[in-house]
Order: sequence, then structure tokens, then C-alpha cells
Amino acid sequence: MTERIRRNAARPSKRYMWALGAAAIVLGAMALDTKIIVIGSQHDVREQRFSAQTFGESEFPKIKENVEKRAVDAVELAKAIQEDKQTAGQKYGVATSTGPVFPVSFTGVVGERKSHYNTVAIEGLPPEINVRVQTGPALTGTDLRDSTGTIQFDQFTNQIEYQDAGSAINNQVKKAVLADIDPNALTGKTIAVVGVFKLVNPKSWIVTPVRLEVQ
Repeated sequence: MTERIRRNAARPSKRYMWALGAAAIVLGAMALDTKIIVIGSQHDVREQRFSAQTFGESEFPKIKENVEKRAVDAVELAKAIQEDKQTAGQKYGVATSTGPVFPVSFTGVVGERKSHYNTVAIEGLPPEINVRVQTGPALTGTDLRDSTGTIQFDQFTNQIEYQDAGSAINNQVKKAVLADIDPNALTGKTIAVVGVFKLVNPKSWIVTPVRLEVQ
């Protein structure tokens, strides 16, 4: 009797064996469901954080090329807008919630400087249209971001990232277009500009340049 008790005590109970089996199954499932992330890989969360600077550096050259290809002469564009704003927007612009963004090109004489822009007189343009070119140091608005129709809100995590994307593109204008230009020395000079503006007031164009050359 004593020997039988000893053998039973040494033998694992069925409950214990079931517990071990269940634990093994759970651990196996956890192992199958566990994903190993290599630092620096495309799955590394740290690498997926949005970088506005990187976005701006990547997208500005594409935007510049697009705008330069589609740019409409200012006199022709002004005439089209005066005739029918909606038709002009559909033909030349990119729709946004606050008005179409137009690509435009012109050559004109720089007038006075106010705040962060310079006025430009363009031959052949109706005198009631006031054209201003943003020359920094601050560049406002998201016209460049919205100018191609290829950058949409749903590409970003939230509104902050979407806004930062626009600011980063504007920063590239400062570096690539305006870095060697002294806006305070432009008055009286002739400049050639390719850029974009959002049509809010048909008589007031605020142009953000993708190209600005002093002639």
C-alpha cells in the first residue's frame, strides 16, 4: 500500500498535465501572433512618423514641374476669369473648398513692397486687378499644396500634419526660389514669375512663386 501511494505521488496528476498542455497552446498562439520588428525597417513605427521637412523636399520639385507646365499667361487668365469664373476654374484651375487655385505666368515691373509681398504691374492686365507676389520672409497660405490636386487630406493622420505639409512646401520656396533674392531691392525692376494663386477676390491675386527671375 505504501509503495502504491509513493508511485501515485510521483506521477503527475491529470489536472496538472492538462494545465501544462493549455499553457503550451497559449504560448504557441502568442508566438505565431508575435511580429518581429527590425529597427529601421518599413514596419518600425519610429520610421513611419510624418516628417514635414522630408515631405516638402520631396513634393516641391513635383509641384514646381506641374505648375510650370500648366501655367497660363496672366492676361489670358484674367480675361477668362472676367468672362466666367466657374468655366475658367474648370479649365485652368484646381478646385478647393475656398476657391480654385490657378497656375499663372507673367512678366512685370515691381512696385512697392508691403509686409511679405511685392506688387507687380503687368502690361495688358486690367488696372483694377492688383497682383502681389509673396517674397518672404513669411509665406502664407496652402496654395502650392493645393495647386495640383494630388495632395489630399486623407493622405495624412490629422489636420496638423496636413497643415504642416503646406508650410513645409512653402519653406522649400524660400530655399529654392527666394534664397538669393533681396525683396527690398526689387522695386523698379522687371521680374518673370511662374506661380499659383487662389481665386478669392478676382481683383486681388496673391501669387506664391515656384520660379522668380530678376531681368
